[in-house]
Amino acid sequence: MTDTPLTPARLWKKMTAAQRLAAAQAFWNDEEATDDQIQAVLLIAQQKKFRPKTVIGLDADRKARHLASIVNLPEALSARALILYHLAAQRPMMASFLDTLGIKHEDGLIQEEQVQPDAAKLPEAVAALRAAYPAEDVALYLDTLRCQDPQTWSGLDELVTAQPTQA
Repeated sequence: MTDTPLTPARLWKKMTAAQRLAAAQAFWNDEEATDDQIQAVLLIAQQKKFRPKTVIGLDADRKARHLASIVNLPEALSARALILYHLAAQRPMMASFLDTLGIKHEDGLIQEEQVQPDAAKLPEAVAALRAAYPAEDVALYLDTLRCQDPQTWSGLDELVTAQPTQA
């Protein structure tokens, strides 16, 4: 196993095509992501050899498909897309995980500033997710937590690496 740091851009690369498309759709549907959307327009224009004005004129679905097809996203865009993806498509899984850990949340969104998950409950919470949700969704969620806040979620490190990846 390599010691490459977990980053949003690396997670984006590991996502399935369906996950990237869902994340890109959530990204374009978010009304508060305007600054990031402008960056995404410029990136799509550069990658696809379009004028930015052409990209702006595309409907959200076509913009999402273009964004999802770009494997090498900048860190900021990857991070925003990952968060929006989970908020748009994975709230039940997030809520289930946090419930099992006894962490206060509102529909999967953690409410507390300082969260310290009980290390003794982590194996049970991870096992429950793996039993109830698709493996690639669970892996992405756990990796996203580890990426966003490595110190808080360091207890997941062994649990994630101990699980063999399914091909």
